[in-house]
Amino acid sequence: MKEFDYYIFIDYSENLIGYLIIENKKLKELIPGISKFSHYKELRCKSLYIQSIKAVIEKNKILTFFIKHKIKKMKNNIDIYLEVFDFIKKHTNCIIFVSIDDHEYSNFEKFVKIIDVNKTIVKPESKLVRNTPEYRVSLVLDTLLNIERIKRQNEK
Repeated sequence: MKEFDYYIFIDYSENLIGYLIIENKKLKELIPGISKFSHYKELRCKSLYIQSIKAVIEKNKILTFFIKHKIKKMKNNIDIYLEVFDFIKKHTNCIIFVSIDDHEYSNFEKFVKIIDVNKTIVKPESKLVRNTPEYRVSLVLDTLLNIERIKRQNEK
């Protein structure tokens, strides 16, 4: 498996977009604490999962592993992209892995090539291999987006 300095994950859930940035050594520390995370769409008892996974997030202090993380409304997606592009631009001497939702992959990849031709690898989410560290962290973002979406729905 190729070693990257940083890993960036970008995903969507209905009207929300979010991202996570984690460095390599923190990724290795995080993996044991996220074994219970699952892909939300594949679950039968979604509300029970959300309830129990919130406790796991809190107990294992999951968000402390990430350098940056943010969830915003989809209409603010340009803010998310600018933050990610800024991070890539500031870390040109690093090898960076980016996983992005399949629908945004081709456009995002074009922009990344303008900023950094050689050291940033962009991969569509569907190409992540199940149970790899990259796949496991993408499940964290998927879960955080769904928690936020449900929270916002309940506030209405």
